[in-house]
Amino acid sequence: MGPAALAQVLRPLKAQSVPPSLLVGLSAADDAAVYQINEQQAIISTADFFPPVVDDPYAFGAIAAANAMSDVYAMGGEVLMAINLVAWPDDLEMELLSEILRGGAETVARAQAVIAGGHTVSDREPKYGLAVTGSVHPQRIFTKGGAQPGDLLVLSKPLGTGLITTAHKRDQVTAEDLAAAVASMTRLNREASRALAELAASSGGVHAVTDVTGFGLLGHAWEMASQSLTSMRLTFSALPLLPHAAEYAARGCTPGGTSRNRAYFGPHVRLGQGLDTVAEAILWDPQTSGGLLAAIAPELWPRLAALESSAPFWLIGEVTTRHTEEAQVSLEVY
Repeated sequence: MGPAALAQVLRPLKAQSVPPSLLVGLSAADDAAVYQINEQQAIISTADFFPPVVDDPYAFGAIAAANAMSDVYAMGGEVLMAINLVAWPDDLEMELLSEILRGGAETVARAQAVIAGGHTVSDREPKYGLAVTGSVHPQRIFTKGGAQPGDLLVLSKPLGTGLITTAHKRDQVTAEDLAAAVASMTRLNREASRALAELAASSGGVHAVTDVTGFGLLGHAWEMASQSLTSMRLTFSALPLLPHAAEYAARGCTPGGTSRNRAYFGPHVRLGQGLDTVAEAILWDPQTSGGLLAAIAPELWPRLAALESSAPFWLIGEVTTRHTEEAQVSLEVY
């Protein structure tokens, strides 16, 4: 669902009263709900599922599982267990579903968690994902709000998954480029989240975190900026890209969500004159199982950059002006 439609359907729910123990809910858009159960523990709850983005059923299951668990890592938590969510056509081979579930289960196992159950429905189009339960210390929750002027913006995965999977659907992608995209989408954000959590615990300075998924880099950066009441400046040349993502953009392999993202978030974004339609396609590209976007104090960057082998991060921009109203917030890309 596009950002405009989602905002519309969620509007009535934001008027409900909530208990104090609900630390993160619908009052401000974030990656998952967080409910405090005692002074040391809070539960993270989230769900995500979607139709296949690749043909290989095992890879699809692994991608969908990594994507669903990413919301827990974006909140600074660890995954405890997950529940399978399946929609399946009656006339599609059950062996394919078994492979999807195997891919999901093995990916959850890599997170040192477990599949604890599931729910299935009949549907004309296959869909798979997870309802995920995680845990986090109530005082160590990452949220989208909190970025401060002077912070650096860092990203933990390259961009371009939407472009490459669309090229795959059109039989225009090379096997090597698709394999690189699948490897990125199945890589857990666990190590990146842990790296940020360790920095936050030892030094503070991790001020805002989100994961980059369906709203694209600019959509999720805007959410972070609007909730922090700050503007942001991104450097396009610093963005990490999957192999040949720009070439697929030049061929017009843009998913449908690209135009929806541009239509909804575009009024808040200023693009430099040197950025062409290829750059726009990359910036608005809906990501599947994308990386973590974080706003950190500048002094943390050398320590984060030194972790490149285990949890790579790229420096892509900075947080700029503080504002008093959301209407004043803007993103600039040059």
